[in-house]
Amino acid sequence: MATFSQMTDEVSRKLAGYTLRQDRQTHLTVTTTTVALTITVASAVNISTGVIQIGDELIYIESYDRNTGVLTIPPYGRGYNGTTAFAHVSGARVIVSPTFPSVDIKEAINDTILAVFPSLYVTATHTFTYSPAKTTYALPTAVETVLGVAYETTGPSKEWVPIRSYRVDTMANTASFGGSSNSISLYSGIEVGRTVQVFYSAAPTVLSTNADVFTTVTGLPESCRDVIVLGASARLASFVDPGRLTFGSAESDQQSQIAGRSYGAGTNTAKYLLALYDKRLAEENQKLDIRNPTRIHFTR
Repeated sequence: MATFSQMTDEVSRKLAGYTLRQDRQTHLTVTTTTVALTITVASAVNISTGVIQIGDELIYIESYDRNTGVLTIPPYGRGYNGTTAFAHVSGARVIVSPTFPSVDIKEAINDTILAVFPSLYVTATHTFTYSPAKTTYALPTAVETVLGVAYETTGPSKEWVPIRSYRVDTMANTASFGGSSNSISLYSGIEVGRTVQVFYSAAPTVLSTNADVFTTVTGLPESCRDVIVLGASARLASFVDPGRLTFGSAESDQQSQIAGRSYGAGTNTAKYLLALYDKRLAEENQKLDIRNPTRIHFTR
């Protein structure tokens, strides 16, 4: 199963396929701390004043020595542009002027995970014991939509009987239900002391650490992974064009001729990726609808 780190690399590979520019790279030869203002790389041939990336950290380089490979960092250069400063080991990859920083790729992945809901959702269950003196029960705060309710019958049959009469309240009194604003009221005849199971949908959870497994953390099936990758790629591809705005008109025309691509290619690529994303999103949504058909229920 894919991890957050692997999905980040996958988005990076897909985006690299749409640009002629390939990020220049080298590696550290000396371990560095979170506060070090000099770092040493294997080759400074491709180094220039500006931003480099090590892991998820962006670092601003103020000056460099091509002979020794020592890069000098200003006091504001560590954890540059809102990233977090980390210690880095010898051998760590150094990317010079990254086209798509990993921190932006990860942000795009998480933004896409949040955006696919409610088209794509996570399913979960909540159980409680039925009491004849109580009609209303708390539901988890994560509940978005109740997909079905059933109770376990007595005896060896292990049958779960659907409950057809209930009402879900998403604005319940939090003081009455342990801090949750979700509750369910049951109106069907249920045997005393039986276990009631509520099957519900919830929003997927975003990823946090590099080792986070996509299916485990988000709750989405592995088949949805490419939906998230395509969505993140579409979000980032549109930023290829703004990167050319620093050119004067004559220089921009010359660069476009050299690259064989005109201004607007990034936007067109983003539209293409968005179309693929929409198609896959609809396919996965259809799978969920088939797997979890609408169940009719009654309320008072």
